[in-house]
Amino acid sequence: MKNRVIKIMWWSFAGVVGFLILVFVAIWNGWFGGMPDVEQLQNPIDKYATQIISADDVLMGTWNREGGNRISVDYDELPKDLVNGLIATEDERFYDHSGIDMIAICRAVVKRLILRQKSAGGGSTITQQLAKQLFSGQSPTSFQRALRKPFEWVIALKLERLYTKEEIITMYLNYFDFLHNANGIKNASEVYFSKQPRDLTTNECATLVGMCKNPSYFNPVRYNERTRDRRNVVLLQMEKNGFLTTAERNSLADEPLTLKFHRADHRDGIAIYLREYLRQIMMAKKPNPDDYPEWNSNGYYQDSLAWEQDELYGWCNKNFKQDGTPYNIYMDGLKIYTTIDSRMQKYAEEACYEHVAQTLQPTFSKTKYSKRRFPYSDNITTKQYNDIMKRSMRQTERYRVLAQSGLEEEEIYKTFHEKTPMTVFSYRGEIDTIMTPYDSLLYYKEFLRCGFMCMEPTTGAVKAYVGGLNYEHFSYDMAMVGKRQVGSTMKPFLFSLAMENGWSPCDMVPNTKQTYFSGGEEWSPKGGGTGGMRSLRSALAFSNNAVSAYLMSILNPHQLVDLLRTFGIRNKNIPPYLSLCLGPCDISVGEMVSGYTAFANHGVRSAPMFVTKIVDSHGNVVSHFRPQFNEVISSESAYKMITMMRAVVDEGTGRRVRAMGVTCDMGGKTGTTNSYSDAWFIGYTPQLVAGEWVGGDDRDIHFDSHYLGQGAHAALPIWALFMKKVLSDSRLPYKANATFDIPLGFDPCNNHDATDGVIINDIFE
Repeated sequence: MKNRVIKIMWWSFAGVVGFLILVFVAIWNGWFGGMPDVEQLQNPIDKYATQIISADDVLMGTWNREGGNRISVDYDELPKDLVNGLIATEDERFYDHSGIDMIAICRAVVKRLILRQKSAGGGSTITQQLAKQLFSGQSPTSFQRALRKPFEWVIALKLERLYTKEEIITMYLNYFDFLHNANGIKNASEVYFSKQPRDLTTNECATLVGMCKNPSYFNPVRYNERTRDRRNVVLLQMEKNGFLTTAERNSLADEPLTLKFHRADHRDGIAIYLREYLRQIMMAKKPNPDDYPEWNSNGYYQDSLAWEQDELYGWCNKNFKQDGTPYNIYMDGLKIYTTIDSRMQKYAEEACYEHVAQTLQPTFSKTKYSKRRFPYSDNITTKQYNDIMKRSMRQTERYRVLAQSGLEEEEIYKTFHEKTPMTVFSYRGEIDTIMTPYDSLLYYKEFLRCGFMCMEPTTGAVKAYVGGLNYEHFSYDMAMVGKRQVGSTMKPFLFSLAMENGWSPCDMVPNTKQTYFSGGEEWSPKGGGTGGMRSLRSALAFSNNAVSAYLMSILNPHQLVDLLRTFGIRNKNIPPYLSLCLGPCDISVGEMVSGYTAFANHGVRSAPMFVTKIVDSHGNVVSHFRPQFNEVISSESAYKMITMMRAVVDEGTGRRVRAMGVTCDMGGKTGTTNSYSDAWFIGYTPQLVAGEWVGGDDRDIHFDSHYLGQGAHAALPIWALFMKKVLSDSRLPYKANATFDIPLGFDPCNNHDATDGVIINDIFE
């Protein structure tokens, strides 16, 4: 009888063992389902954020969605104390097992199931925890968790076969969600301590390791003392495992838990307007005319050109991964290497803020006491003002939501006049206040806007990009997206057309007021026309409208439109009228800056280049981008333009640049549109071309005086402030003593009489 019982027990044991082996074989081979395939195991973390990186190797920001903002960190970037703390606390025998720690499992079974000790600790290894995070999902009950355990064990064993211990540690820390959108150790280091992982102290490492037990419970932001106690447990484990001495542990345990916390946001970082611009163009689809309203045919035209000519435009829908699917910038862990220099970007943002926010804005805001319709000009009629405000209300989210709810238009307008608590933007910080939505619209209209871009004429590399002063509240990009009338910054294009047709800077033309027939109407330009003769050099230096109109009447406006195309101007709705010489057409800052590169680059225009290469999550370069050039004018014409545009800044409308202390060899042009709605300045040195626009959100928001509203006052100082910072930074390759590469002995006047008859007081734009 005894032998029979023993046999039954052995057969039962063998049956159980056999059954378990069969179960594990079935799980290993995926017969039960739920087992990731080999490809998934070889690429377990496929939801990395895309990183945007500057030319000087600074992380500018990331693109991510739904908590997928983790950024991969290599093992050698992890501090030793972080790795040691994790092993000491979560898996003491990490280097001794192959994914499953039987000693820990037996301990957990005895203490938890038999002795009912809740604080006995678990039996999961770091590899098992990684398997659970990557593939197991959530199991709300203990029974479900028990059913998932065999799957986790098998996945852990497979992970151990595919990866080294260092790779497993790295994956674990890269994947773990530390809360507050801090996915992965790199983001956690920045969110909680504003540091890179390699710079974490021992206590900071212990804090993050402590959070791995339960980040919600051990949340240092909400539960500082509780998390500090957990940190000290980690320090104790590090001492027990020989990673710290007793004295070191005691000293560290006495320190408070100090954070340098900020919430992670995809808008964190530098050059946010550029990053958003790149995100939009890289994700663009092939333009379909049915997707564009009739009034935006120009948008379809420009996007179609970009799709055909720009490798970066629609990149995600033109390039595919090995599995045939298009790239996803939110999840594929790409690295976008841009041409932006982080230092120059900082200087550009500082220059724009210093001039627009700190100098122009206070002056403009003071005019509210003398204007009935502030921030709008008093020159508009009551009907025009009401129409503008109704249009502004219809463009708001409030109007859209109320209209969808079925409310009548007049009722919606009434809600805009009901006072409500709100928080509004100011340059001194956000303000809690009570005002009507209508008044808040006017309040935000008060803020002046700006756009700025800087690029290298010889490479096309865009080095700085400012689409506005505050993306959160003024997200419309005025560098490459927004377009405004360019005013007299158009004139260098006209004068270069004249140079191409055999004229020279010293040719004399009549400076008389004339009436022309243009666009089916009579047209008489304002400005200039004081009589006598004037050289083209002087006329451009002082932005003489009468001479520009005369020159346009001699040349062909159709020729100028064609030339603008070669300069990179993509607006198809440019009418070939004589008035085109004064810049009434809408063009972006980026297009204008790109056009001006031809003057500094021997007549060859450089297209803006924002990205140099794109690297996938495995380190493979999947796209290289090269500069794009096209010859616009001859080198001789470019040299002539330099001599004339030097005069603009040395003695003409742009001479304030010199007054502000910029002494380098340069050319430039100011621009001001009707009623001072738009202020421009574009300047170039032998090494850089930069330009900016300043104005109101609507064209009827502007200064009313010539001095305050002209380009020389409202826009030019940004260029001077920026360039002074750049040229004084010895780390940058741009030199104040650089000179234009004009052949020795070149005669811009073709041996003509160089008398230009300058009339100093005759300044017009």
